[in-house]
Amino acid sequence: MRTLRGLLPICAVCKQIKDEEEHWNSVESYLEKHTHAEFTHDICPECIRRLYPKYSNILDKRS
Repeated sequence: MRTLRGLLPICAVCKQIKDEEEHWNSVESYLEKHTHAEFTHDICPECIRRLYPKYSNILDKRS
């Protein structure tokens, strides 16, 4: 397992991280490069409600 330590320069707006070569990377690509992490993508319930309110009633039925 690899552990990140120290401060990460992250953009306060878009959340990209600046690497050692001064290039800006998405959080996913930075972590994949510097750790053994892999990512899958999904949408959390709060974002579904905000972005797709028409379908958010499906979430309420599951509760």
